[in-house]
Amino acid sequence: MAEIQHINKDNFNEMVIDSKTPVLVDFFATWCGPCKMLSPILEQVASEMGDRVVIAKVDIDECMDLAQEYGIMSVPTMILFKDGAEVSRNIGFRGKPQIVEMINSKLD
Repeated sequence: MAEIQHINKDNFNEMVIDSKTPVLVDFFATWCGPCKMLSPILEQVASEMGDRVVIAKVDIDECMDLAQEYGIMSVPTMILFKDGAEVSRNIGFRGKPQIVEMINSKLD
């Protein structure tokens, strides 16, 4: 079962930009209600999609530089990276079908 990776500015490039596998990064905040609702959904997606995609989380309060760099204005914001580049972005809460579709639409 794939685990959700917790990412910060120290390991962002290694875990996301340099990843050979597409990475869905959830920019979240601990105080955000929709972010809390999204967590179990992302865990399901991570376990079901396994090696096809890496699911990662970035706490915007701990990683303000990353949030600024990627223009995160509201949480949750999910960005799908493929070959180190942003290929898709969703702002706000999404259900599992929308998240799976977001990922599948960008996988080869």
